[in-house]
Parts: sequence; structure tokens; C-alpha cells
Amino acid sequence: MENLSLRDLAKLIGIVIVIAGFALKLRPTVVVVAAAIATGLVARIPLWSSAGAQPEGLVNMLGRAFADNRMMTLFIITLPAIATSERFGLQRRAAELIQSFRAATLARLLIGYQLFRVAMGALSLRVNGHATFVRPLIFPMARGATPDASNDGIERIKAASAASENYGNFYGQNLSPVQAGILLVYGVLKGLGYQVSVWRLVAFAIPIATLTVIFGSVQFWLFGRRMSRDQAAGPE
Repeated sequence: MENLSLRDLAKLIGIVIVIAGFALKLRPTVVVVAAAIATGLVARIPLWSSAGAQPEGLVNMLGRAFADNRMMTLFIITLPAIATSERFGLQRRAAELIQSFRAATLARLLIGYQLFRVAMGALSLRVNGHATFVRPLIFPMARGATPDASNDGIERIKAASAASENYGNFYGQNLSPVQAGILLVYGVLKGLGYQVSVWRLVAFAIPIATLTVIFGSVQFWLFGRRMSRDQAAGPE
């Protein structure tokens, strides 16, 4: 630490921008790109460069990274199909379906969906969560399980439905040896000289995923009880 110059410390400005941006609830994409550009400029990386020139410019890096990962944007193709399905009553049918099962409660639905996402992650199957499942299916089903929810309750149900997706997807994907998160950690550790295997990384991820299922189940069970009490109490 004693050998660090002011210029070296200034390179940490990206961390400050990320923390401030998230604290102010700004758009994550804008915050991360701004942090990357600011860090690069402080590190004296040019804003752009000609083809093949070194060092590579920041704009060139961002463009190359987008081009290399452009397959990740294919989910946009599904959005018109989902919008058309919603236009012709997909959400209403989903709500009616869940209401037809007497044993289907809000808590059971959210817990079941989290387990489903964990299983899909472990099998390395992508279902593109929020856009293709949560909004058109899971949230309407959760609303169908709590038909008398208040406006505030509806917003809480939205958040809980999204949380079920996030818990299951984020931790479930680490249970597969071919998922990007595991491969990233594996590549970084190998580059640092550590002898690891992807299966060992998966083994360490299993207890974490199990705990998230347990804590998520408790959270959704308590949330379901709270919503039931609110509905029983009626409007204030």
C-alpha cells in the first residue's frame, strides 16, 4: 500500500462509480459502461483506436465484446411471440389454471418455481426466466393464487416472483460444469496457477445452492402467510 501512487488509486474510480450508481438505482448497463470507460481513461487507454493498433481503444473493446457475445441477445426474438400470447389471454389463462388447483398456494408456487429453475440450471437448460416465464406465466399464476390482493400486495407478488427466478437461476447454474459462471471461475483459477477441476467447483456450489433453496422456501412461506392474513383482514 505504501508504494501505491495517486494515479494507481485513481484507477479504482470504476468501483466508486459502480457503488454510487447502484446506490442511486441508476440503470446497471449505463453504470457499468461508465465505470469501464472512466477506469480506462484514468489508466491512459485511448478512447478508440484504428484496426489492429495497440493498445486497443475502449470503444473497440466494447464493440468486440458485444460482437463476441451477440448470441446472448437472441432472447429478443422471443419478445414478439410473448407479447402476442399475452394479447390473446395468456396471463388470464395462467391465472385460471392456478385457481383450478385447490392445493396451489402462493408459497408452493414460488417454491416450486425456484426448484424448477435450480433443476434447469443443473441440467444446463436455458429458459430465459423473466421475459419468457416470470412475466407471462409465474406472476399471473401467483396473482391467481391471491385474487384479492391489494395494489401494494400485487407489487410484492411481482417482486417475490422475480426473486424466485433470481434465486433459482443464479445459484442453480453453478451446479452444471458447462455453465459460463463455473467455466469463468475455472479459467481464472487455472490462470493463477491453481490446480482445480470443474467438478470440484460444482461440488462447492452444491451447499450454497441448497442453502438458497432452504432460505428461499422460508421466505416464500412467510410471504404467503402474510398475504393470506392481509386478504383475510380485507381492505383497510
